[in-house]
Amino acid sequence: MYQPPQFITKDSAHALELIRTYPFASLISNDDEGFPTVTHLPLHLERRGEQTVFLGHVARGNQHWKYLAARPEALVTFMGPYAYMSPQIYPDLVRVPSWSYLTVHARVSATLVDEPIAKDRLLKKLIGDHEPTYAKQWRGLEADYQQKMLNAIVGFELAVSKLDCKLKLNQHRPESHDKMHAIYAAGNDNECALASWMKKLGLVT
Repeated sequence: MYQPPQFITKDSAHALELIRTYPFASLISNDDEGFPTVTHLPLHLERRGEQTVFLGHVARGNQHWKYLAARPEALVTFMGPYAYMSPQIYPDLVRVPSWSYLTVHARVSATLVDEPIAKDRLLKKLIGDHEPTYAKQWRGLEADYQQKMLNAIVGFELAVSKLDCKLKLNQHRPESHDKMHAIYAAGNDNECALASWMKKLGLVT
């Protein structure tokens, strides 16, 4: 990922917050011909001491799990809020439009999880992230049906070896911050989220 120094954050808490808030990720690795393959999926974030791990699964019919088995190293990206940035935020006219966005890239190493009990534990963690009340319904399903559903997926753990977080909020143009924040704070959900991050980073008071 292209990383101008003004948009780099050294605070890993920023990356972890974005991942927890925007857990729908893109998992990217190479297929058997060396061409990039992308699967879009939710991932569960775990911290194991100093180690960050993502848990997820794909349909057994999705060949991506086989590529991970053959070549465990992969890239995971998380896209946070993003929005158009109008040149009207500046006090002068010699400016051009741009975009604001927050994103995280993680270099990972994959380990497959295909044992039924381990997959069931993995699924319960994802359920806990998105609909905890569904756990009771899942436990109440017939054992044969549960086994059929578990057989239809392959789980994996993705151990993070490198985490890069980019917060592109025009940090190097302080003359724009007040108007930029005002426009975003009155906008849609993405824009409001960016306005909140501007405050979090101390770009506005």
